[in-house]
Amino acid sequence: MERPPYWLVMPAAGRGTRLGADLPKQYLMLAGRSMLEWSVQPFLIDAACRGLVVALAPDDAHWSQVRSRLQRVPIEAVGGAERADSVRSALQRLQASGVGADEWVLVHDAARPCVSAAEIDALLRAVGSTADREGRLAGGLLALPMTDTLKRQRSGAGSIASQETVAREGLWRALTPQMFRLGALLAALDAALAAGRRPTDEAQAMEWQGAQPLLVAGESTNLKVTTAQDWALAEGILAARGAQP
Repeated sequence: MERPPYWLVMPAAGRGTRLGADLPKQYLMLAGRSMLEWSVQPFLIDAACRGLVVALAPDDAHWSQVRSRLQRVPIEAVGGAERADSVRSALQRLQASGVGADEWVLVHDAARPCVSAAEIDALLRAVGSTADREGRLAGGLLALPMTDTLKRQRSGAGSIASQETVAREGLWRALTPQMFRLGALLAALDAALAAGRRPTDEAQAMEWQGAQPLLVAGESTNLKVTTAQDWALAEGILAARGAQP
């Protein structure tokens, strides 16, 4: 199965306050590059990637320096308060630039700097091979099956305590990139907005439209950097791969 061509969408309008830094986390330096640069790099060198659109905060003062170092000139979109707003804006920008509704888009977090080329390849081939059967609702995402024992926290005030153990069978942890057709994903996000619903990822918006996105096994190293501990892990992963700034 050939890898289908695609457009990359990267929501990068977040503030990342949990890291406690003076600038948005996607611009923090990690092994000699900004986190955003690491996150976008595997796509920039992928021949199947037709281009990229980055959704930015309106008052972003750091993007121009990163943009000057990228190997391709990105399309820019105005990001929103939440992830779904930024992705929707980026899709509208692609649509306005002439990208067709049936084109594939991959949405990837700016704070996932360790995604591998092998993961991207696996997603493209797996989703591409199901496209004819699933029609306009075809799509999928990288994910990891849950392996830890899961606990549900007891509700109510007081100390945090375990109420019960939750069965982990059939549960997966969603990663990115997530892959859908531009028109179908934009329609799903439009419908969610009209209904007052806020999806936490693109797959959820598609599920609300009746889709059953394909789960493609990703790698545990494809972590989302949220805390200082995540940042240290990501730097260690990149160093172990011999990544060069």
